Amino acid sequence: MFYRVKEVHPLPAYNVLVSFVTGERKQYNVAPLFEKWDVFKTLSSVKGLFEQVKVDAGGYGISWNDDIDLSCNELWENGTPIEAES
Repeated sequence: MFYRVKEVHPLPAYNVLVSFVTGERKQYNVAPLFEKWDVFKTLSSVKGLFEQVKVDAGGYGISWNDDIDLSCNELWENGTPIEAES
């Protein structure tokens, strides 16, 4: 099952706020990926790149450029749920 992404917004400290088509929202911290995969280090070394995050076509993930992306399932499974605002 795919948890399609509706919107994504960059947050401080290399976090992103992800809104899914289901209405649920999660916060995902990208910083730990800097140590796992070298390509993600570019997000901290290229000024302004992290803020350019966008939803991929169809909502199946998010990306910064052709080399750096995350799948919708990764964001869903490892993101921290955000409580709905009342």
